[in-house]
Parts: sequence; C-alpha cells; structure tokens
Amino acid sequence: MIKLALFSGDGIGKEVAGEAEKVLRFIFDVNSIGYEIEGGLVGGVSYDAYKKPITDEVLKIAKEADAIIFGAVGGPKWETLPIELRPEKALLTLRYDLELYANLRPVKVYKELIDASPLKAGVVSGTDMLIVRELTGGIYFGTPRGVSDIGNGNKKGINTLSYTTKEIERIAKIAFEISKKRKKRVLSVDKANVLEATELWRNVVHDVSKNYPDVELSDMYIDNCSMQLIKQPRSFDVIVTTNMFGDILSDEASMISGSIGMLPSASLNGKKGMYEPIHGSAPDIAGQGKANPLAAILSVAMMLRYSFDMDNLAGDLERAVENVIKQGYRTQDIMTGSGLKPVSTSKMGDAVLHELKNIFKSYEKNEV
Repeated sequence: MIKLALFSGDGIGKEVAGEAEKVLRFIFDVNSIGYEIEGGLVGGVSYDAYKKPITDEVLKIAKEADAIIFGAVGGPKWETLPIELRPEKALLTLRYDLELYANLRPVKVYKELIDASPLKAGVVSGTDMLIVRELTGGIYFGTPRGVSDIGNGNKKGINTLSYTTKEIERIAKIAFEISKKRKKRVLSVDKANVLEATELWRNVVHDVSKNYPDVELSDMYIDNCSMQLIKQPRSFDVIVTTNMFGDILSDEASMISGSIGMLPSASLNGKKGMYEPIHGSAPDIAGQGKANPLAAILSVAMMLRYSFDMDNLAGDLERAVENVIKQGYRTQDIMTGSGLKPVSTSKMGDAVLHELKNIFKSYEKNEV
C-alpha cells in the first residue's frame, strides 16, 4: 500500500494539486495499485487556521508518507508576518525535517511552445537540462543568522554560507548517477574564486568524480553560468550547484521554456520525495481556472519515477502531456500562436486524462 500526503497550500496550489491528484488516482486505479492519500493544511491557510504555517500533526503525516504532493504557498496577505510565521516556512520545514537534500528541476523546451519563450527559437530549440540543487544546506540554513543592533543607530544582517564535505558529496553523487542515464556530462557551478565554501564545493565534487570516470565533469562560475544559460541553453545537460545558486538558476532557466507553469520538481532523500511545481501561489489568478496544471502533473511523473521506480508509467504520463501540447490545448500562460484550444485548469487536466486513457487502451489492443 502506497501512502501519500497531499498538501495543496495557498493560491493556485489547490487548483493545480487537485489536477495532479486526479491524474494520479486514475493511473493507480487503472493499474490496480493500492494507495491512500491524506491531506493537510500548510502555508498561509495553516496560519489562518492554527497561527502557524505547519502543525506538528501535518509534519507527522509528511514523515509517515512515502511521497508528498505539494501545491504552492505564500501571498501578500501574509507578507507582514514575522519570518518564522510566513507561509514559506512550511516549505523550508518540510525540506529540512525530512532531509530532502536533493532538488531536481528538469527544464525541457517543447517544440510546440518555442514561441512562448522570450528567447529566439534558434537559441532554445533542443534545450533539455536537469538542475540538481542542494536543498538543505548553504546560506538558507547556515548559522549564525539574523539582524542585530550594533549601536549608533546601525544594524547588521548576517546569513552564513557553509557546507560540509558530506553535504557536498551526497548531492554530487546524485548528479553523477543521474548523468549516467543522460548524456554523461555534469557541470558544477560555484564561485570558488572568492567564496571559500564553494572552493570546498569544487574540490569535493572533483573528488567524487573520480568514482565516475565515464562522466565528463566541468566547472563554471555562477556569473558566467547565468550568462551562458541565456546565450546557449541547449549546451547544458546536468547542472549541480548550491542551494542559493540553484534557486536562482532554476528560476532563470524556467523562462527559457516559455512558462514557469511547465516545470516540475522533485525534492529527494533516497526514495522519499516531495513533488511540486516550481511556480508560486499566484494569488492574482487563484480560483479563476487560469492556472497551468502541467507542472504539477509532470511532478507526479517524477514521483512515479524517483519514489516508486515506475518508469513506464512516468513515461506514459509525460507522453500524455506532450500529446496534449501537440494537440494545441493551452492555458493562458502558454497561449501563443493561432489555431489553439484555450482551456481552463480543470479542462487541461481532463485533456491529459483523455490521452492517458488512449495510451492505456493501445496497450490493451497490443496484448490482444
């Protein structure tokens, strides 16, 4: 019996996570896979109900689950709260307490969506990369941190960038292992020329690479990588980098695809994982049926692959999404060109379900 947690969160999180759940239930039911799904409030909705962004009860649900489907958290309503009470704290707590140290963010440009990218078609065509971001260390979690009064009306803000050999080794191994199933190329991104913590990063990554002689390793400074990502995105395959650099690069890379609403992610600790679209809660369109659920649905495909070793089902779902795009179904964020079929959030989910049914039926015919 597979045990899943579903945390929709705030804004459009409820809408896109709902479509992901709909697709997942169909896949499991058709394939007679036993499962149960337990929900819970996280983020702003949790604060409204319990005055905290995540409760001990919800954290317990997460810890007992085999995998977690996550929507989105945050919004202007809660931005004036102390940092420890803001919705985003729920996400950081889940990542840290579950030790979800490896964040995988694939960036793929679909041929039919090239016109949605702000970059020229000749630049983005063929882009298919994976950003492997360290997720539980670095400057977001380092101590000391905070703001202190240093006298004479002055204050001092401190955040600490720190990494241990173990933290770097384990994320590097993830990148190298994944690269073996791709093009066998890993790019490590750091700022080793001025930051001692990332000088250690570079040295440790190179030590780990000795165990993967068939994988090509190269290094690049974060500033240069930021430029090259725009200049020649299709030259990248697997990128491994720190928490903060990965956060920035993956959001930059999201625009290459044409819409942040197309990009899924996985946060892993072994087989345990939390799966979520990389977009935010978009409160300005929440409840209007305008949100793109494909990133959340593709996150389900990542869950099938990385938590449950169901590569075939993951591939089926990814193919269903690709077929829907080829057929011209579009939410407003990817509505470019003519002759397209504008659909709502739920109708996009229905279109993916329809394609999945066709794919599964084709298997039945082949068996006969």
